[in-house]
Amino acid sequence: MEKLKGVLALTLIHAIALLPWRAVQWLGSFLGWLMWVTPNRSKKIAQINLTHCFPELDNKAVDQLTRQSLKSIGKTFAESACAWIWPAEKTLQRVRSVEGLEVLQQAIVSGKAIVGITSHLGNWEVLNHFYSKQCKPLVFYRPPKLKALDELLKKQRRQMGNQVAPSTKQGIISVIKEVRKGGAVGIPADPEPSLKSGVFVPFLGTQALTSKFIAGMISGKQDRVAAVFLHAVRLEDGSGFKVLLEAAPDDMYSTDTETSVAAMGRVLENYVRRWPSQYMWTMKRFRRRPGLEKRWY
Repeated sequence: MEKLKGVLALTLIHAIALLPWRAVQWLGSFLGWLMWVTPNRSKKIAQINLTHCFPELDNKAVDQLTRQSLKSIGKTFAESACAWIWPAEKTLQRVRSVEGLEVLQQAIVSGKAIVGITSHLGNWEVLNHFYSKQCKPLVFYRPPKLKALDELLKKQRRQMGNQVAPSTKQGIISVIKEVRKGGAVGIPADPEPSLKSGVFVPFLGTQALTSKFIAGMISGKQDRVAAVFLHAVRLEDGSGFKVLLEAAPDDMYSTDTETSVAAMGRVLENYVRRWPSQYMWTMKRFRRRPGLEKRWY
């Protein structure tokens, strides 16, 4: 059964990649609309997350943002299918503008190790190609359950000469070693970690268990490591993306773990608040709750 699912998934991905870009955008929006009009767990999770993270919104506003978010997630999937199949340079033609590239360029020239930090906002597959073209990083990722899809992603995510590391013990060690030897890595900072691997810090009006992984690598190492935030957000006209880069604030290099993680959370929150509909609200980002707080899901 898994083999059949893999074949079907790859067939769908290849079919989407044959479509013209406008059709890709339309299909993605349609898939998101289907998620909105049919009862499903992803829609419910998005509504729960948005209700807690934006308490100032009434039910109508939450529903509207949920619908926009699901359409955005559908677009991200369709766009990612293209990024997985197309030559990387073709995907990069959809990057219409870049803001803050000098931050990364200066870090490269300085000879420091580079820790690229992103989140599930916009399209991270397009971002992967962009970042990999700049400095050939080792990119940390969570493998999908389907083996056939994982094999495709490992191959296609390395088109620009970079490497990938799965979110396993060995993958974590590989990322740490890469930073220690002065290389570049890319890490999604928003998946919820285990209790022992994270700390609760403020995020979008609530407390979110957030990984200590990045803080551990850059703590007290501002002279040797440059942490850079990167995101590829979708343009309103659907023509492509704008890539944004930003240097990590000084607080992130603090030797106090909670201070460092909280600083990272503030930066990520700023991006989500600017583009709330492009965040992946269907993640169970807030599964674990502090103290005796009732679970959300």
